[in-house]
Amino acid sequence: MKTIKNLTKKPLSIQLPGGKKLFLSPGKTGQIATKAAAHPPLVELIEAGQVEIVGEGGGPVTRGTDTGSSVSSSQDHIPDSKSTFRSGDR
Repeated sequence: MKTIKNLTKKPLSIQLPGGKKLFLSPGKTGQIATKAAAHPPLVELIEAGQVEIVGEGGGPVTRGTDTGSSVSSSQDHIPDSKSTFRSGDR
């Protein structure tokens, strides 16, 4: 993954391979696939100075200990199966 940055003062709609689009607000960054960096419409924007590739993006966000374990956001909260919810007027 590569990270790109919008250098203009207007929002951009960037054409990507596969008919996809990336919408970037002014000054914001977004991630694209490494192979998408060579896509002709994106190359034109880079050469025109409207966007720049600022670096390699990372994988999933990791949290926690020094052991390198990662926790996805869907595992943050496990609902208690014994919980009951009241319904009706109170």
